[in-house]
Amino acid sequence: MSLRSVHFVMPGGVDDPAAPSGGNAYDRRVSLDLPGFGWQVHKHAVAGEWPRPGAEGRDELARTLREFTDGTVVLLDGLVACGVPEIVVPEAERLRLAVLVHLPLGDETGLDPLSAAELDAKERAVLRAVPAVVATSDWAVRRLVSHHGLAPDRVHVAAPGADIAPLASGTDGVSRLLCVAAVTPRKGQHRLVEALATVRDLPWSCVCVGGLGQDPEYVGQLRSLIRKYGLEHRLELAGPQAGAQLDASYAAADLMVLTSYAETYGMAVTEALARGIPVLATDVGGLPEAVGRAPDGGVPGILVPPEDPAALAAELRGWFNEADVRRRLKAAARGRRAALDGWATTARSLAGVLGRLPNEPRRAA
Repeated sequence: MSLRSVHFVMPGGVDDPAAPSGGNAYDRRVSLDLPGFGWQVHKHAVAGEWPRPGAEGRDELARTLREFTDGTVVLLDGLVACGVPEIVVPEAERLRLAVLVHLPLGDETGLDPLSAAELDAKERAVLRAVPAVVATSDWAVRRLVSHHGLAPDRVHVAAPGADIAPLASGTDGVSRLLCVAAVTPRKGQHRLVEALATVRDLPWSCVCVGGLGQDPEYVGQLRSLIRKYGLEHRLELAGPQAGAQLDASYAAADLMVLTSYAETYGMAVTEALARGIPVLATDVGGLPEAVGRAPDGGVPGILVPPEDPAALAAELRGWFNEADVRRRLKAAARGRRAALDGWATTARSLAGVLGRLPNEPRRAA
């Protein structure tokens, strides 16, 4: 089978093990799987502080796009594309562009209102100019269509897949909590600390796996909060993990906890479910889709409001004190594990979007 070519433009740190993210993992995985669905991927990792790059990053992106011949199929990671419409929009008049949005830029927690509005407007200009937008959940599709006024037939879903892993043995079936998320305001680890402080009488331990370099100020505040509540010996900020080390953290977990303020999907949730680990998460964005249901209708997780540490603490107390709750959640997690879509489904969906790009590049709206 002769393969068609797609040039995939992504952030420069996509392969950096010190800065893992769901978006980077997604980009790497679909690059590997797209050839199985007829597309040879040519990766272009562009260095820069995306989505607000300096002059060098802007110049490298402009040069990369300029070197593609007219009519080339180009898939752009939204983190790179959506903050620089002055570079991307003119190229939409000659290239066949699709933009993959992992998270709407203005939804990042911690932005001041002016910066959020500026990024939002830039993203809108880019997404209105390209013929296809790819989102990672049905919720994200609806959000992009309504928020940016996009034509629904131009916005497509390609949800992250999951690799089924051995069932987690856990620790004692109850007490080991695991949070897998970069330590940033959007991931809300301070809410987790506040909730855990109210259930200090319970025999929990918690490991937070995730990069510590994106927001050092927040990391410092979080460490101070942990010390304030005297939780240093029970709650560990383990830093980024990958491969066998991350597998070991999942294998020891009894319950996955994710306290995000915004998520378009939540790959860490399905990574936990792929090991039969139940989930306690915030009810935001695409997280309910990631939690999903087992084939028998059982729900493998509990969802709580993001601004309610008391609700989170109450559910943790229920997890520890009610054996029936644990049995129900664990059974549903194992059922959901068996029904998770793999990455082949993701690649197939993405290949379909690329294959339907119009032969004539779209003029900016």
